[in-house]
Amino acid sequence: MSSNRQAILITTALAGGLLPFDAQSATNTVTFTGNVATTCAVNVVNGTGTLTANGSLSNLSSKNPGGTPAKVDVTTTGGVRVSLDAVSSATAPSTDTSTTIWTPTYSMSGAQVVTETGVSTLMTGAGTRNVDINLTGTKSGIDTFMGGAYAATVTVRCE
Repeated sequence: MSSNRQAILITTALAGGLLPFDAQSATNTVTFTGNVATTCAVNVVNGTGTLTANGSLSNLSSKNPGGTPAKVDVTTTGGVRVSLDAVSSATAPSTDTSTTIWTPTYSMSGAQVVTETGVSTLMTGAGTRNVDINLTGTKSGIDTFMGGAYAATVTVRCE
């Protein structure tokens, strides 16, 4: 092919005669969905707290000197509440016939910090919380704790 003829073909192609037309541009969107299940697990680390009496024997508590809290870890994706039920069962020596008011409380550290409370707490994010559970039994008036073994059960809820 002669160079003149080749130049004419290239010029024609560049002028749009042989090159394809530009496609029109278009846009659209796609959507992604997912779901993270709300979960909560309570793992007992130390399920036995120790109650000790105060000097006047009017209170028996895991917060008194020598007492120790029970410990659990609560692991959650968040959006759940942690709470303690009232004492579900308590035992006392047969000589102790007066009423005991049992008050469970807890505090948390770890993924969320909660100072000592007895009310339900919303878990605001994912992670593990280390929960110390305390229990205090109180006598009123002149009533006191008698000698013998005491025990009480507290249920930890995460829902």
